[in-house]
Amino acid sequence: MRRAARLAAVGVTAALAMSIAACSKPATSNAGGTPTSVAADKQLKIGFFGFAKANSFAQAAWAGVQSAAAANNATATFLDSNFDGPTQVNQLQDAVTSKRYDVVIVQANDGVAMVNPIKQAIAAGIVVVVEFTPVGGKFDTAEPQVPGTVNIIDPPTVNGVGLAKLGLEACKTVTPGACKVAYLQGFANYPLDTARTDAAVNALKAGGATVVSNFVGGYTPDTGRGAMQNLLQSHPDVNVVIGSSQALEGATPLAKGKKIGFVGNGGSSQAFGFVNNGTWYGVYDVPEKSEGAKAAELGLAKARGQDVPASTVACTALTKFECLGTKETLKGLTADYSD
Repeated sequence: MRRAARLAAVGVTAALAMSIAACSKPATSNAGGTPTSVAADKQLKIGFFGFAKANSFAQAAWAGVQSAAAANNATATFLDSNFDGPTQVNQLQDAVTSKRYDVVIVQANDGVAMVNPIKQAIAAGIVVVVEFTPVGGKFDTAEPQVPGTVNIIDPPTVNGVGLAKLGLEACKTVTPGACKVAYLQGFANYPLDTARTDAAVNALKAGGATVVSNFVGGYTPDTGRGAMQNLLQSHPDVNVVIGSSQALEGATPLAKGKKIGFVGNGGSSQAFGFVNNGTWYGVYDVPEKSEGAKAAELGLAKARGQDVPASTVACTALTKFECLGTKETLKGLTADYSD
């Protein structure tokens, strides 16, 4: 389904974008999977295969895609799979058959299921940008798992370790001794969430924390509230709670009067507010609008014959703080989307 959302400002100017478009050489045409030849001034078409139109994180990426498209002589369309993996597979296969897009940007609901349709797209000469979530069976790398793809990724295991680091720092603000940390999973039995959860739990334990990780917080305030109620009944001595920022928005009011630190996964305006006012210790803040814009810029540049990196780690390239958002590192930044 969805992951938590996050932001930081980065990108290229419209003048630079137009310069790229004007100076690009045409891509080489060939039936083996390279992009078809395009004139430098041709308007290109982007298909954005986002998680869901109802998802604030996907909407942040979509805003970035639209901005970059407008600045680079392109149009963009959001194809809404509504968090459903098979629907997204069918949508991409249809797009390959119809050849209606020059570039596709994929937020994979099921990174394994999307491998074959992405291979089909590349074979048809369509530029494929894998954005945010890996496509393939590995969750610990931003390197291409499908040859020919452009990747701008936040590896789930890196996300998990980052959340654990913030959680261990939060422990120091609420207790001088042993720390009990609750990690609220996004979804049970969801490969991406499982990889992130395992990485976070292992890093927390390695840091000396006692970890509770059998509660599913989901990605809405309602599911987070329910998980927090159950958590406090079973573990009233919990010191720190980590979960999606949406879930923590529902969980936080239940901690009134208790000394509990919170770490959110996502940089919405609500999450920024909680960090800035001291209610939460921090958030893992992927700059998703900027990441969407960068994905579009990379895809369009490749379609126009430019050399682009096959792999970009979002938190390294787009933030100065490796996405580890605290009151100090978020100072002066503004979230550009709301949950």
